[in-house]
Amino acid sequence: MTMEKRRLSKILARADGCDVAALSAEIQKTYSPVIVKEPGKTLAMIKMREPAQQSLFYLGEVIVCEAVVEIDGVQGVAVLMGDDAEKTLDMAIIDAAMNKGVFGGMDTLLRLEKEQDSRIMRENAMHLKTMVNFQSMDQEAPNDLSVFEKA
Repeated sequence: MTMEKRRLSKILARADGCDVAALSAEIQKTYSPVIVKEPGKTLAMIKMREPAQQSLFYLGEVIVCEAVVEIDGVQGVAVLMGDDAEKTLDMAIIDAAMNKGVFGGMDTLLRLEKEQDSRIMRENAMHLKTMVNFQSMDQEAPNDLSVFEKA
């Protein structure tokens, strides 16, 4: 079973480093990844879309860590915001195994994704409790402004 790169990256980036390291260690029991590009820090531009006119602009730069590995001639790449070199290297190893078709931790990935989605839903629910509905406040305003004129 394969997984879309965007989805794989999102799961691994949100996951705890220990979970990513465990998945990588399983791969390294069978295969010997060759580091093509050591994990290193670099800057990446953050591209955003302006909502009104839908035009693209660059918000600024962010530090990312990137790594490239190879398993039996098949490359794996990882780019992670921040400077966690170990996690980035583990992510690249997982990507290489996924590209080669030998990744066996799909159940773990799906479990991690489910846990992450559940946590995000709980956090969003907490934030929704504190939101102010300005439309309901407008409805409470008096329709008759003469109450203010008497004062």
